[in-house]
Amino acid sequence: MSATGLPFDDIRALLRQMPQADGAARHAARHRQEELTKPSGSLGRLEDIAEWMAAWQGRAPTVDRPVVAVFAGNHGIAKKGVSAFPPSVTQSMVENFSAGGAAINQICATFDLGLKIFDLALDYPTADISEEAALSERDCAATMAFGMECLAGEPDLLILGEMGIGNTAVAAALFAALFGGTAADWVGPGTGHDAAGIARKIVVVDEALELHRSHFADPLEVLRRLGGREIAAMTGAILAARMQRVPVIIDGFVATASAAVLHAMDPRALDHCLFGHVSAEPGHQKALRHIDKVPLLALGMRLGEGTGAAVAAAVVKAAVACHNGMATFAQAGVANRD
Repeated sequence: MSATGLPFDDIRALLRQMPQADGAARHAARHRQEELTKPSGSLGRLEDIAEWMAAWQGRAPTVDRPVVAVFAGNHGIAKKGVSAFPPSVTQSMVENFSAGGAAINQICATFDLGLKIFDLALDYPTADISEEAALSERDCAATMAFGMECLAGEPDLLILGEMGIGNTAVAAALFAALFGGTAADWVGPGTGHDAAGIARKIVVVDEALELHRSHFADPLEVLRRLGGREIAAMTGAILAARMQRVPVIIDGFVATASAAVLHAMDPRALDHCLFGHVSAEPGHQKALRHIDKVPLLALGMRLGEGTGAAVAAAVVKAAVACHNGMATFAQAGVANRD
């Protein structure tokens, strides 16, 4: 707890202490790229990714302990019909994750990724944000701290995802509060709403925005008033990863909303993050433009669960494998361009 006794002060203090990328490690990685048996720059963004990994890990890049962390939370706003599915589906999907039956399980098995599922008090939804703040400051900060625990196993690559019925409405509210606009500018179909459902969702999100508008200047207040437990936990996880110099891959629309909170506090706070894909949710492309990030993939996905980010992790693994495993011109006895 901070000296003032305000939980968010601890979060703000961490932002002021963020470590930066290791320039020497980046330079060494770039030098190796120039010596590998390929024309300079011929692997395109894979070369950039390998150098980025090296810069944040502070050494030759590795992906030996990648972990997908999926945070699940329930939302009081779900009772207003903002989703095509009932809140009980969140618990059912968490059980499906544990049984190995979800898409994320298959992707993790395919690409040899670890998987951790975090149940964030599913029996106790956050408050309805169209009527009151989702969380108290203390509860929001505690949930962020809980999210930080996903680094306990010392992964060398963290892949973030979520599950929570109603959370695309919450994410839309967060983007509108942080980046401007009305609910209509950010709300999409989510899990498959029809036109009438989207219209109802817009009304509820606009009600939430109007209720909390006077607090939009403080991104952490925006998070605790309009966010959810899974979003707060992912925000904490991103910040913890930065403090431990662990590269992060962020999933779709909802996971990006958690990152947007930190970006609003300090745009440099996401320098250690890649964005795995651009979701089919209409507001995601707009959000990525606001935070000036180019996604790795565009596959029309909108499932959540960390699935897009997990597929993107295969690209990162390929980039690191090429960087570390390819022969140099000298080793292969191949004349280089000089």
